Amino acid sequence: MRPAFVHRLLPGTGGTLVAAAGGLIAVGCFLGLCVRPTSDDWCAAWKSRDLGVLGITSDFYTTQNGRIANAFLSGVVYGDGLLGPKLLPSLIAAAFTVGLVLLGCELSRLLGAAPRVLLLTACALVLQALLYYAGTRSYQVLLWAPATISHTLPSVIGLWALLLGIRASRHPRAAVRRGALASAFLAGFFLGTLSEPFALVSGLLAVAAGLLAVPRLGLARSWYPFTWCLLWCSGLLGGLVVLYTSPGARWRRAQQPDRESLLSAAELRGTFEGWLHVWGAITSQWAYLGAAAAGVLLGLALGLRSAGVAEREPRRAVPRYLLITAALLPVPVVLLGSFAVVLGLRSGYGPDGWTYARTWTNFLVLMELALCVYGVLLGRWAGRRLAPRRAPRRSSGAVLALAVVAAGGLALASMAALVPSVRQLTTVTVTRAVAWDDQNARIRAESARGATDVGYRPLYIGALAEPFFTSDYERDWVAACVSKWYGIDRIHRLR
Repeated sequence: MRPAFVHRLLPGTGGTLVAAAGGLIAVGCFLGLCVRPTSDDWCAAWKSRDLGVLGITSDFYTTQNGRIANAFLSGVVYGDGLLGPKLLPSLIAAAFTVGLVLLGCELSRLLGAAPRVLLLTACALVLQALLYYAGTRSYQVLLWAPATISHTLPSVIGLWALLLGIRASRHPRAAVRRGALASAFLAGFFLGTLSEPFALVSGLLAVAAGLLAVPRLGLARSWYPFTWCLLWCSGLLGGLVVLYTSPGARWRRAQQPDRESLLSAAELRGTFEGWLHVWGAITSQWAYLGAAAAGVLLGLALGLRSAGVAEREPRRAVPRYLLITAALLPVPVVLLGSFAVVLGLRSGYGPDGWTYARTWTNFLVLMELALCVYGVLLGRWAGRRLAPRRAPRRSSGAVLALAVVAAGGLALASMAALVPSVRQLTTVTVTRAVAWDDQNARIRAESARGATDVGYRPLYIGALAEPFFTSDYERDWVAACVSKWYGIDRIHRLR
């Protein structure tokens, strides 16, 4: 079997993977049109309508949790009623796809090869499909705006901030590089007041990367990468300080006056147990291996020497131990970052905080990226070893073809494993949308006739709260927000 056959097999496999993963993501984007309010949606919707963007931002800072960037984005998303939450999944998927492809192009150039856009697109779509559907809270990760704003969108913003920093590093004008450094600080500050879990994970990654980027070590050629990481961390820290010292955050901490210190032996033991539960749930989902398999396909394409394209060797030698350290960097960052996230969840939600799987997104993105990159490195190594420049052997072509089929088959199997989750998500989302529209029409009609106390039937979805989650109506914040959204005094439960 000649290597030329492998060159034709790779695009075909990549195109099939794009169709499979892209189809799953397209379903999620379509389901965005079927999103209807639940839980925090009700509060964000009426506050954005009645208070405006600045009003809801002030409300979050003074009375809720201090997340001013989170409140600002919520005000923007809910500013036109329910249109924003319906379009948000599509916007996130589009921005994530383009950003991941551009990041893959940077990785390809770093490895001295021309980018393979089709396979890069396949990797980007596979990573997203796994992120949205492989976990236990698909609705919250992709369709529920309060969670996507807090835990999915930060990764998109961080990705584009990183791309801006990388592109500016090659620009000849110093003013552009200084602008990118200032943007790193501002983006870090924004994200520090948007999502504490993402700030912890990205801060750990930036600290480790910044230490490796000290020019004396030989991995970086200038102080620009170190300075970028330093300003990113400074922005994150500044944002977290503003958040932590806000009146809203102080009020929230006051709701748990008897909470033990986070560093006490009992809290650390409980956090470790929750952390093990989290990784038990993640490692039981074999579909995540699809990220590595897609990376292998891309690596094989990068490793094969295409006609007319010569690989560029590194211009200067880098100490081997530094390359190995940089390659292994995501492993401790993911493990430590996930532990920090679980510790924060335990602080905010108690012993069962680790079950809030929507927050896992903040380190799962890095985990999936690391798996994909490791697959790329493995595939590139295999491609270069099995495709010598002269006199290619028939056996090497057969091995390469087998590697493509195996990697592509695993990636496609991982996409197939997500189908039941997507089918269930589609059923519950569409069914609830129909029931919600009927109930909304009835409530609007009763309110127009002057009713001030109307009946409401809870419509549960995504393990989220609905009115009457507690028997004490005075503490039922969801019911209160529903009433404010409809402009009535009270709702009562319909059986």
